[in-house]
Amino acid sequence: MTDVLPDDQRLIDISPKAYEHPADRAATAALAQIPMMDVVVRKLIEFGYERALRQVFLAGSVKLGSEQLPEAWAAHRAACARLDLEDVPDLYLTQFPVTNAAAIGSGRPMVMLNSRSVEVFDAEELRTVLGHEAGHILSDHVMYRTALMILLSIGMRGLPVMAGLPLMAVRLVLLEWFRAAELSSDRAATLVNRDPLVTSRTLMVMAGGAASRKLNLDAFLKQAAEYEEWEPGWDKLGRLRTEIAQTHAFPVRRVSQLMKWVRSGEYDRVMSGEYQKRSDPVDPRAEAGDAVDHYVERFRELIKDASAGVANAGDKVAGAAEKLSDWLRDRQQPA
Repeated sequence: MTDVLPDDQRLIDISPKAYEHPADRAATAALAQIPMMDVVVRKLIEFGYERALRQVFLAGSVKLGSEQLPEAWAAHRAACARLDLEDVPDLYLTQFPVTNAAAIGSGRPMVMLNSRSVEVFDAEELRTVLGHEAGHILSDHVMYRTALMILLSIGMRGLPVMAGLPLMAVRLVLLEWFRAAELSSDRAATLVNRDPLVTSRTLMVMAGGAASRKLNLDAFLKQAAEYEEWEPGWDKLGRLRTEIAQTHAFPVRRVSQLMKWVRSGEYDRVMSGEYQKRSDPVDPRAEAGDAVDHYVERFRELIKDASAGVANAGDKVAGAAEKLSDWLRDRQQPA
């Protein structure tokens, strides 16, 4: 059963677009332009990935439920119910010394909870990390994570399939999307726990690996602010070079991005019932258009903070972002 919350606590029929980060939406729009991508990747997951993983989990992990770690199972069901996910994915506990979890599979998603998580997280933090994974599932991020691995592995041979999208822009799109998907799911987790500070606390635990009762959240929030307010110059350029090659944003950046979203008023609007629903009509061109300039703005903002002496490196990145924007615009034109 998924009815673990009263209806007035459910975000009934909520669309993932209600909380998704603009880079998440923009990159999804780019991937949607690749012919047959959805069909091919879904079949790849279903036949060559998801079934095999399910067998591995059944054989080597502990499937949780009402009789097996019931508090974690209840938190998982509650997270899914709050985001109005009708089908509760299977939940597995696996032995792994990192405080984290992961959503896997597309046709029948699964959630893998690392053993370290149940040792370190308190009840609110456990629900938060499970809410984060429920957000990945609602947004169908697993499918595009697989696309990321495929497209980054094919290199130059992928260019004809990408219909003219430059290779550097492909990498920027997919890696930026991967990081942005995490930011989207941090928002989903906050809609589940109803407290941005709990999400921030959870990210602090994931960053440090120690229980939150041993850490100082105020100091961690100050650390996040210091990271964002760092003086312009070479350090910020070095940070850009590091960030654009990563699949996950740094925890302090994730906290800053979450708080920026909360301060924008979007969190309160969703909580008051003003959100896009899955049943609402969607205009793919408008959706792509709303987010198409995200990459140019994102990278130019970082480059602007760099000193004049490193402008050439910055222009290279920003130029790739502009190519991506132009490529997307071309594909929004009427046939």
